[in-house]
Amino acid sequence: MADDHRSAVYAAWKKFGDQRDIIAIHDTSPMVSTNTVYRIDLDRSDATGTRRVFAKVSNYGSYFLFAEDHDRLFRCTQLLKGSRFEDFLAPVLGDGDRPFTYYDERLWVAFYGEARRGETLPPRLDHPQTRCLAREMAEFHSACADIAPAIPATSNSIKADAIHLLDLLSSPFAPRNFELSAEHIGLLWRRTHDFLLELESIRYDSWTRIPILVDWNLGNFSVHHDSTGGFSLHSRWDYDWFRVESRMLDFYFLSRVSSATGDRTHWTYSPHTLTEPSFVGFIEAYHSVNPLSEEEIRFLPLAFTFFILNYVVREGARFFRPDLCAKFRNDAARVYLPAVDRLDLDPLLRVVAR
Repeated sequence: MADDHRSAVYAAWKKFGDQRDIIAIHDTSPMVSTNTVYRIDLDRSDATGTRRVFAKVSNYGSYFLFAEDHDRLFRCTQLLKGSRFEDFLAPVLGDGDRPFTYYDERLWVAFYGEARRGETLPPRLDHPQTRCLAREMAEFHSACADIAPAIPATSNSIKADAIHLLDLLSSPFAPRNFELSAEHIGLLWRRTHDFLLELESIRYDSWTRIPILVDWNLGNFSVHHDSTGGFSLHSRWDYDWFRVESRMLDFYFLSRVSSATGDRTHWTYSPHTLTEPSFVGFIEAYHSVNPLSEEEIRFLPLAFTFFILNYVVREGARFFRPDLCAKFRNDAARVYLPAVDRLDLDPLLRVVAR
């Protein structure tokens, strides 16, 4: 553990005001990511019997966006109380009606309570499991839609992020900054420009926005199996890609989880999972609980495009090791985004047209 991180965690814990003492700190960060998460063991339990918390330490981007995201996440956990999802999200720790964040102008820290641990779904879901997950996600999105009016708007948006990326790609230093060829920079600039034009065309600014989590890799959530052979969503952690946007931004990762290849430790980002028969079944089950519109289905290629442009190209250095970042950025221009043009949405459109 780096000395500056250790100092920040201790300083943040002291400022947080919990009277328990830290006895050990363990690095639990994902090995593919640059994000740093620590498990903190404490000298005694709290009133709930818990003697550990988690700390996220960051110096990437802006503390103010970090604080804003944690405010919205904290509000979500408060607003979901009384619903079936009141204990689903690992809580952001706070005092009263505000989350706690620490900032020393170099690093920033937030603390999380330990998530309940249920069972992990298998790497490859069968048909009943896919449909069960779809229904559960439909219920969760419905609960998020219910609380959305009480969640303040966020400073970031997919439109603002795409405009920022367009500016970065317009720089004469873009090939050096992104470590990409001038040809690939030109291709990414065109994709970003066309993405923004399409947002204007569909009047995305007027679309309903809800709290979403984007990354639904199987390592980010757990379920509870019931006596009927089905399961319910049990707990969720890892909020790196939290946003307040259209629910459709969640669906690319849901298509990956429900795909024929399943969830994998080593992966590439391809849109083909959006049109696999298993995802058609997912959409069918989701739609039966929380109906989707034709316009939303047609948005799926845009949701994938935004994911690649924002999380792989613009912010790849934040989320991936340097070697993975370089590979994914090259593949974004050469493989991932060109594949969007070949997607056939007709099977999905037939589901929502019934």
